[in-house]
Amino acid sequence: MKPIIGIAGNQLIRATDTFQGNQVSYTPQGFVDAVLDAQGLPLILPVMSPDSAPQLIGQIDKLILAGGQDVSPQLYMEDPHPKLTETNIQRDQFEQALILEALKQRKPIFAVCRGLQLLNVVLEGTLYQDLSLYPKWSVKHEQQPTAPQFTTHEKDLSPLLKAIAFSNDGLVEAVQSKDDMHKILGVQWHPELTHRVHPSEQRLFDFFVNEF
Repeated sequence: MKPIIGIAGNQLIRATDTFQGNQVSYTPQGFVDAVLDAQGLPLILPVMSPDSAPQLIGQIDKLILAGGQDVSPQLYMEDPHPKLTETNIQRDQFEQALILEALKQRKPIFAVCRGLQLLNVVLEGTLYQDLSLYPKWSVKHEQQPTAPQFTTHEKDLSPLLKAIAFSNDGLVEAVQSKDDMHKILGVQWHPELTHRVHPSEQRLFDFFVNEF
């Protein structure tokens, strides 16, 4: 049987003409395609009550945490930076519950971009809200000149995680769990966007779905 890969979903909470003003639950197609290409069975987990986490995690074999909104600074006891964009505390709390339950049930986790940032916070790490405040980090980590970039330095990494890849200016780009008890893999980039262009990105999903 194919492994069931839960993909934590997102919400479109701003009204758009595309959906006639309705709220929408979704996940990026790249994650679905990458899991299918790895011979896994993707199962989207829409944002809902954190109380649902034990049953949801019990139905899947592995968990993917996708990108999306900024992580709410209140989760790591900071005030919002003026450049902070959209957050979704309901999503944060739901995914926090998924993370904790996946660890409890010993289910592997693959965290991408925002997913890695949230994972680090849930596991008692912290984040930098805006890299423009730290000029010593010179590499352009932002996708837009005015967008805040949430990221972390190794000294702010969760004690349960270890860095396995860095940017040239020393910021953490990939992590894994320190012990064999928990299976955690996280990257700061978006392999789902280029998995059909760069085989190395698809191999990340192949490894997670079939070997991790």
